[in-house]
Order: sequence, then structure tokens, then C-alpha cells
Amino acid sequence: MGGMTTDIKLIDEKGLRLDGRRPDEMRPLRIEAGVLKRADGSAYVEWGLNKVMAAVYGPRECHPRHLQNPERALVQCIYNMASFSVDDRKRPGPDRRSHEISKIIAEALTHVVFTEYFPRTSIDVYIEVLQANAGTRCAGLTAASVALADAGVPMRDLVASCAAGKVADTVVLDLGKEEDNFGQADIPVGFVPRTNEIVLLQMDGDLTNDEFTKGVNMAVGACKKVYEVQRDALKRRYSARAADEGVPGPAEEKREVA
Repeated sequence: MGGMTTDIKLIDEKGLRLDGRRPDEMRPLRIEAGVLKRADGSAYVEWGLNKVMAAVYGPRECHPRHLQNPERALVQCIYNMASFSVDDRKRPGPDRRSHEISKIIAEALTHVVFTEYFPRTSIDVYIEVLQANAGTRCAGLTAASVALADAGVPMRDLVASCAAGKVADTVVLDLGKEEDNFGQADIPVGFVPRTNEIVLLQMDGDLTNDEFTKGVNMAVGACKKVYEVQRDALKRRYSARAADEGVPGPAEEKREVA
């Protein structure tokens, strides 16, 4: 991000972007919950060409002990990009960017988790980016929220996330890789639909007040759509779990009562 010069035409004469999307159109999104058996909760997200896995462990005893809070749980997050997730092989291990994203995702999730229910414990969230194509922090937060719900961690609501930005002097939604690299601005947003709260908001680049307001509103509108996909993933997960445990579905319950 930063408006680097390029010969690539990011928006054509018809107002369409490189991948054929309109400025207010998201990339395809697919979410699956409960994909890892050994985690307490997990989720897998495919968002455009992004592929992200999230796993949750806990609440469990917090280590090291000096981090324990006698009044509430500690939500910890580790965001990592696999070495093979980008075209140019990434150096293994955490870097400054991954530390920053880990921190802001942990803060966003702490806002919705009922941490006071689990004093002296830790809720550990691991996010692994398997394939990156811009917007991985939004995909990671979206996946982590579903994984927490899959783990049965009590929350005020899910956190849905999406980004807006500015490309070729146009405010657009859900930037792709080339738009992120050569665009003029990027605004990742994390949103809690039930309370209408923004729990993550960053900006990279230059925007006017009107452009910023338009971008945030576009991102919030997209978050509401992401939220529905998150809910559908959890409903499918619940239905599959109920079938495995032999719990009758609504139709079967009606027949049994009859």
C-alpha cells in the first residue's frame, strides 16, 4: 500500500476492477467450522485467493503464571503467514507485521468474549495463513471469531471483518493483491453486528474525510454480509455435530412429539 506507480490498469473504462468486480463488490467467501479435531474450536476461510486456518484452545490454565488475571481470562492470538503463502518465500517465524496483527486481533476478540467468566485462564487463538492475496488480517479475524464460537467460548457476538480502500481515485471494497500493492489507501474494519460497534479500525494511505467515511460505511456493510456467512457455517457445524451425536433435528422432534 502507498500508491506505488504501476502500468497495471486497476479500474477500466467500464468501472470494473482487474478481476471483473464492481467497486462495491466483495470477493467470493467460504467458511467452514470445526475442521480440526484436536482443537477446541476451529475454522477455515477461503476469501478470494486467501486461505486461512484458525484454531482455538481453551479456556485453559494460563502460562506463564505471572500473566494470570484473577478477574478475567487473557485472550492471546498468534497470527502467522506460512513461508509458502506468498510468491516470494517468506522468512519463517514472527516479524513486526505479524506481531502487530496478532495484537489487534486479540484486542478485537477480547472485546466480545466474556472473559470475566474464566479468571486466571488463557484463551489461545492461532491463525495460520496458508495462501495470501491481500486482506489476510480481515480473513484471520473472521476465521478466529468462528473458531471461538465453535469452541463454545461465550461471546457477545461474532466479529466480522472486511476492508475497503482507494484505488485509481475510487473507493473500493475488499482489495485484491494488486490493488493492495498499488492502491492509494486501505481501511481494515472489524465489526460487531449485534452492538453496531467497530472493534478494529486501521488506515494506511491518504483519504479525504468523505472518502474515509464512504470506505468505512462500505466495509461495515460488507461485514454484515460476512456475518451471515459466519452464522451459516456455524449452523452447518451444529447440524453435523447433532447428527453425529444422534440428536434429532427439528423435523424429527416434531414427528416424535406427534
